[in-house]
Amino acid sequence: MALGFLNKFKNNENEEEETFDEESGENTINTIAKKGNTMILLEPRAYSESQQIADYLKNNSSVVVNLRRVTPDQAKRIVDFLSGTLYAIEGDLQKLGGGIFLCTPHGMNVDGIFTDDKDKGVKNTGNKPKEEEDDEFNF
Repeated sequence: MALGFLNKFKNNENEEEETFDEESGENTINTIAKKGNTMILLEPRAYSESQQIADYLKNNSSVVVNLRRVTPDQAKRIVDFLSGTLYAIEGDLQKLGGGIFLCTPHGMNVDGIFTDDKDKGVKNTGNKPKEEEDDEFNF
């Protein structure tokens, strides 16, 4: 199972393996987080990669998931799968932006919130704001 994009913030307890992704023509770093304490950035290209994301969460790593490379239907299925995983491990899921989610295992605290125009009291004129039209991942 190869992810199209994989990046991480290093912890000396982790093993790294650099590979070449033939689809994108980029080098990727496959990481096995042994003790957690790692932030992993992922861009899955298919629903089948959900299990690998769940494995990182089970190993106590935080994961930022960018769902812009999958269809909205696949994105919803991935979020549903990760929601179940996070419920089981008592973790948390937060939406950072259009199609970008932060998944954190139990015991990882995240402070701060993002606001958008809806939170600032912008009047509704009956038309969708430009951001909502562009955001395919409005769930």
